[in-house]
Amino acid sequence: MADAVHQAFDPLATGSRRRQLGARTIVYAILVVFSLVYLSPILIILMNTLRPLDEIVRDGFISFPKSVSLEYWIEAWGSFCIGGTCEGVSRYFTNTTLMTVPATVLSTAFGLVNGYILSKWRFRGDGWIFGLITLGVFLPAQMTLLPWAFVLGKLGLSNTIAGLVLVHTVQGISFTTLFCRNYFVSVPDDLIKAARIDGAGFWRIFRRIMLPLSPPILIVCVIWQFTGIWNEFLFGTVFTSGGNQPITAAIVAFSGSGTGERHYNVEAASVIFAALPPLFIYLIGGKYFVRGLTSGAVK
Repeated sequence: MADAVHQAFDPLATGSRRRQLGARTIVYAILVVFSLVYLSPILIILMNTLRPLDEIVRDGFISFPKSVSLEYWIEAWGSFCIGGTCEGVSRYFTNTTLMTVPATVLSTAFGLVNGYILSKWRFRGDGWIFGLITLGVFLPAQMTLLPWAFVLGKLGLSNTIAGLVLVHTVQGISFTTLFCRNYFVSVPDDLIKAARIDGAGFWRIFRRIMLPLSPPILIVCVIWQFTGIWNEFLFGTVFTSGGNQPITAAIVAFSGSGTGERHYNVEAASVIFAALPPLFIYLIGGKYFVRGLTSGAVK
């Protein structure tokens, strides 16, 4: 009790607390400023989704709405004309969903199996195979355009959603294999040896041991692949056209359509529609993504 009273009236202790409070205030102030700067583009876009076009033209993009309406969201989703069709972004949103979900599931599944094999089933040349697979992580996507164009043409998958699923599945295997292999390395080898002594085979060990230990890295792979594939623009623009394009390529067509008047409010609402799924995924699973990375995915 006496020590507490002494500290309460100790000038040095009081000064130290003031310095700590001052430093903390400065840190939080800086974080708030950077957060506002980072969030300002999306806030500006959101405000413009609610404003009439004449108000945007008159007052500029950076201005608070004087009148608010949700009709531009409805028009962007279901009736706005893009690339000669007046179905809004709903069609392209569906295309992106049909592309992203299968490609995410398949690339994650292949990555899990590859990571399991390359971490727990040693064989001659396994290091070389792992190196060649992960080479795709560092290979620019532009270098793969001509090979993929040839492959898709031979398979009859040009300008199809199935073709984009194939491209993104193969392109994503490098990342998922790298993540899963580095994660599975931390699983004790004695656990695998014991299972093999008990008669468990390749797939049984995978189902009964590796999969139950995989949720952290599964979340990392799913979030990484889903956001990367959903936001991807290059392959969607090069390998598809018209009504088969993903939503990212369709939105870019706004600025290059050359149709005259720009509907900035409708375009802003379309951008928000395109950004919602990745944003939702990160809001729901962001903390699990960080936990998965710190659990061995980036060793």
